[in-house]
Amino acid sequence: MTSLERRSAAGLASIFGLRMFGLFLILPVFAVYGAELDGATPALIGLAIGVYGLTQALLQMPMGFASDRLGRRPVILAGLLIFAVGSVVAALADHIVGVIIGRALQGSGAIAAAVLALAADLTVPRHRTITMAIIGMSVGASFLLAMMVGPALAGIGGLESIFWVSAALAVAAIGVLYGVIPAPGQEQIHADAQPVRSQFGTVLCAADLLRLDVGIFILHFALTAAFVVLPLMLQDTLALDVGAHWKVYVPVLLLSVVALAPAIVLSERRQWHRQVLFSAVACLTIAQFAMAAFGQGVLALLAALWLWFAAFNVLEATLPSLISRYAPAESKGTALGVYATSQFAGAFLGGVVGGLVYGAGGVGWVFFVGGLATVGWLVTVWGMGEVPDVRHARASEG
Repeated sequence: MTSLERRSAAGLASIFGLRMFGLFLILPVFAVYGAELDGATPALIGLAIGVYGLTQALLQMPMGFASDRLGRRPVILAGLLIFAVGSVVAALADHIVGVIIGRALQGSGAIAAAVLALAADLTVPRHRTITMAIIGMSVGASFLLAMMVGPALAGIGGLESIFWVSAALAVAAIGVLYGVIPAPGQEQIHADAQPVRSQFGTVLCAADLLRLDVGIFILHFALTAAFVVLPLMLQDTLALDVGAHWKVYVPVLLLSVVALAPAIVLSERRQWHRQVLFSAVACLTIAQFAMAAFGQGVLALLAALWLWFAAFNVLEATLPSLISRYAPAESKGTALGVYATSQFAGAFLGGVVGGLVYGAGGVGWVFFVGGLATVGWLVTVWGMGEVPDVRHARASEG
């Protein structure tokens, strides 16, 4: 990669990561702090956690198409400003409805498709895959960091401090957009990096791509539903204040990352993609049923939590790679767009269902429902076709 491409990749990953970090920050704390807001109920707490996924899912591809007409940087700027406004609305809210409106506005700043399109404008085709991978890794890093920082930040400044920090991060991302990212010489549609209207029929009729879309939907459904109740479990079972939950998340998350290396080796070197995917979904299922049944025991909760995050990290890293393998080159950007929309729709429904189930049946039932969802995912994984071997294609490109 040229120095310009490296700077572009790092800058765009920073923009993407700063925004997602702001979205993720409330996950480990809102179940507890949100209950102190006026009008809070379990259902509304779940909606506040997940509503960003609804607006993100509805607007990310339209904003991507808008960037083709209006330009990448103006659309990204607009998205970051909307995100900042939503953060301020949530920070100033004393009622749960105000936070829900703020979170919906945060999701409305849906810049994912525009960022990927700009990344494609600034890189040559042979370097595009690694650029997209760098941007994707920023999301995983943002999630891990948010799980560690969120509880400590809320413990110091309360819930509103998280939203003020989110607004500041959006402003910082605008600085990166105009201070680090070069203006592209030419903006054009890149079928390997952004949605193309004519390719939707092909993508939506591909059974294996749909299986992966269902998978990311269920993964983020389970993730968001879990965080409707997980902070409460840590508070009750471990007798830890929310501000101290980082003492659990830091070691559990760092140890869970250990599972990534062998999973990647088995997937790439031995071409065991389906086996690794099935095993990770099975581990996620076991972890959820374990938390439903044994979550009141300290050791059982910690062990199940480690297994849950280990499986999540493997799946979050594996699924985008599989999308790229199954999708034809001319449909890759469209396939990734549908995949991302499914991800955010799952986050929305997970928050809603998690809140409703918690209000009706309690903490354990939320993980039980998540376990049932991942059992359904296991069925879809079982029917997947052979994963295309792209090693020879990559060798010929090099």
